[in-house]
Amino acid sequence: EEPAKMRAVLDVAANVSRHYSGEGDEVEIVIVAFNGGLDMLLADRSPVKERVMGFAKSMPNVSFIACGNTLETLAGREGRQPPLLEGVTVVKTGVATLLELAEKNWTIVRP
Repeated sequence: EEPAKMRAVLDVAANVSRHYSGEGDEVEIVIVAFNGGLDMLLADRSPVKERVMGFAKSMPNVSFIACGNTLETLAGREGRQPPLLEGVTVVKTGVATLLELAEKNWTIVRP
């Protein structure tokens, strides 16, 4: 279930990015991961690690944000801070970041 959803998120980001660049427009895409979705951005367990790393090279307009609260919960449960993939930004609260983006008229897509 989760790996399929992660692949769907990356598919949507790639398709949207290609659509706009094909029309000569630029689009900025931010993927915010929290709760179970955070595994997507963890170096030691992401089922889509290679693909996420590939975005940095092929689609620099796509960025990845990890929820700090989820990271803290995981760190407490596992007794260590799980390693993030390179280039991932951490915010305190992933959902609050989504709300802030929505207030700035970003479109929130939940595959």
